[in-house]
Order: sequence, then C-alpha cells, then structure tokens
Amino acid sequence: MPEFAATPGESGVTDVRQDITRYDSVFRLPAAHLRVITTLAPGASPFQAPGEYSGDVEIVHAIAPQAAIRVILIPADVSLALGVKDFSAALRMAPSLGSVISITQGGLNESCLTSAQVATLHSALQFDSERHITVAVASGDFGAEGQPCTATPTPARAVVFPASDPLALAVGGTSLDASHMTGTYIGETVWNRPGSGVPGVVASGGGFSRDFARPAYQADVPGIGARRGVPDVASDADPDTGIAFVEAGGGQFGIFPAGGTSAGAPVWAGIVAMADQYAGRHLGFINPAIYQIGRSAQYHRAFHDVTKGNNTVQVGSVTVKGFDAGPAWDPVTGWGSPNAQVLIPLLARYVTG
Repeated sequence: MPEFAATPGESGVTDVRQDITRYDSVFRLPAAHLRVITTLAPGASPFQAPGEYSGDVEIVHAIAPQAAIRVILIPADVSLALGVKDFSAALRMAPSLGSVISITQGGLNESCLTSAQVATLHSALQFDSERHITVAVASGDFGAEGQPCTATPTPARAVVFPASDPLALAVGGTSLDASHMTGTYIGETVWNRPGSGVPGVVASGGGFSRDFARPAYQADVPGIGARRGVPDVASDADPDTGIAFVEAGGGQFGIFPAGGTSAGAPVWAGIVAMADQYAGRHLGFINPAIYQIGRSAQYHRAFHDVTKGNNTVQVGSVTVKGFDAGPAWDPVTGWGSPNAQVLIPLLARYVTG
C-alpha cells in the first residue's frame, strides 16, 4: 500500500511498530508481518507514521491477520497531481510484493488532472491488472462534489480519480448500525454526516466519470448509462461507527474510529487477500466477478444492499445535488458492503483467468 512518508518535525506522527503491537495486544491478534519499502522516498524514516499510515496497516491486519503487509513510502506532501510518477511506480512495484493494493491517499477530482497524468496512472493500473493484482481505491469523502482542486472550488458534480478508473475497485462509504452489545449487523445507510468530527470529511464519493466510458462489466446494470459508474462496492466510512485503530506514543495509547472511504479501501484489500488465500491464487482484477455476483441469485447473501441516503453536499451556499441509494447497484454505495463469509467463496468461484 502506498503511504506518505513523515516530514521532519511533523506533528501527529507515531511509530507504526508500537501502534500495531498495541493493536495486536488490545484485540488479541497475531503479530503483523510488516515490511516498509523506502525506494521511492530515500532517507525517509520507514516506521514514522503520519496521518492514515498506521490506520491503514491496522485495518488490513484486522481483516486478514496472516497477510504479509508491504508499505511503499511516497515522498511526503505529494498530492496525486504532483506525484503521478511516484504513485505509478508504487503500483508497478506491487507484483513483486503481493497480490492486493489499497490506495487511500491522493485521490482528486477528475478535472484536476491532465489527460497525460491520467494515462500514466491508468497504464500502471493496467500493468497490475495483467499480473493479477487487485487495486482497491477510496471513492473520496466529498460526496457528489468529488475532491476539489483548490480551497475555493466551483462546486459541481464530479468523481475522483483513480477510483473512477475502470481497473480500480472503487470503494464508497456507509454509516453502520450494529448492536453495541454483540456487534450483530442491523443495517447501513449512505455515509453523509457533515460536521461529524473530521474536517473536510462529509460523505461518500460517487457518480459518473468524465474521463472513462462504461466498462463492459457494467453493461446492462440499471442506473448506469454511457459512463463509468462509481463506486463498485462500499464499507463503513462513518467516523462515528468506523473500525477501530490504535495510536501509541509517550507511554500512552488511544483507540480511535477510522473514518472516510479511506477506511473502506483497506477493508476491501483485506477481504480480497482472504479470498486469494481461500482460492490458493491471486484473483487479481475482480470487478467483473463482483458484477456477476451482483446480478446473481446470491447477491443478497454476499452483499448488504444499502438503499437509504444520498451523497448530496452543501458547499458554502451551493448545494451539489448527489445521487440516491437504491436497490442493487447505485452511484453512492455500489453493490453495498460485503458479507465476507459468503462473498469470499463466491469470488474464488467467479473469478476466471
């Protein structure tokens, strides 16, 4: 998974080794198999973890405890627009390191990128697809507006890249309702909670791509026209209900809920890693299989169909009208969130090649 390296003196940085050790202790997990690659960020401190770094590692580890986790550090403070070469290089390193990539960093509104930048990263995604690598990507946290290019955007509907690339497994966001006593699943709605405690984080990204036509696997799906629909699937992204992660430092530690669709991408990466283990092979590009399952009689066993909510957002005085969740696939939560116990064997059965 590509992660940003820490900068000297950056606040909020922890040691990922301490974080994951405490996480394992709290939740009684086996030791993580973690390795950090600094080829793209020479001189960076490999285990100093800013922002999402520790959380991403811990989420994958929680879902797939035996998985080998490889972090590829990207130079600090590089957005996708500025760091296309680094992100592309990280993707091209993947086949020598594992079978699944989680991308939570750097997504931008499609209008923020040049056609050459999009082509460069698409080529890297094609490289991975041809080598049976799955790439799970967060659909963004700005609802129907997408990730704005500037601090003062002109509000309009958009989706974020690389989630909008047809070769990515785009992961949208939900708000989870479950039993506080037993954890029993009750239901989900679209994640859309302005002011929920995370600055700039409000709602599940979703909509239709400007840059990419509808891929073959989305043909004949109700609600999808001529353009690539985003996302494909979903996971809990609400900071009020999210999966736990740990940060440790100074002899103390805290347990926090992960928020944003960036929490969903590593959840799905962990699920695919488990499916790879179940199948005994790299499943790779699973989008066609996801859509086959969505059209099958097994759909409501393999997925939780999210049918309530929308990703309309208020940007200053402007309302960016989003999309409504509904039965089966929708441009807010895709096919919904996984019932992994059912979905994993189905993925092993449906993925060919």
